[in-house]
Amino acid sequence: MNTPAMLWTGRILTGLFALFMLGASVAPKLLQLPVAEQTMAQLGWPSGFAFTIGIIELVCLVLYLIPRTSVLGAVLMMGLLGGAMATQIRVGSPLFSHILFSLYLGLFMWGGLWLRDPRVRALFPIARESADAAR
Repeated sequence: MNTPAMLWTGRILTGLFALFMLGASVAPKLLQLPVAEQTMAQLGWPSGFAFTIGIIELVCLVLYLIPRTSVLGAVLMMGLLGGAMATQIRVGSPLFSHILFSLYLGLFMWGGLWLRDPRVRALFPIARESADAAR
């Protein structure tokens, strides 16, 4: 099933994810804003790592946005989000607001990709039980 509504919903989710990542994570790190270094220091990262992590995030995001490399970008971004989750666990952050935030972002990202890419839907189908099989 590949309807225009699914495609556009996937594009919108993908766009929102990309805008969030660019505005809330990538830009502050690449612009070397003090808030990025302060946040990294609070999480136990030595100074100077924010810019490098921002570059990695940007590369993963660009790969995710290019249709030919979107699955690779999504897998790499999940690795990055997993690292962010591990960092939040290590510093003892709250579960639902901080630790699981990477999971929320990952579900949003994969949801957008699932809706806009039939190859991903083929890999991860959501099947309905037929009436015959349920009996």
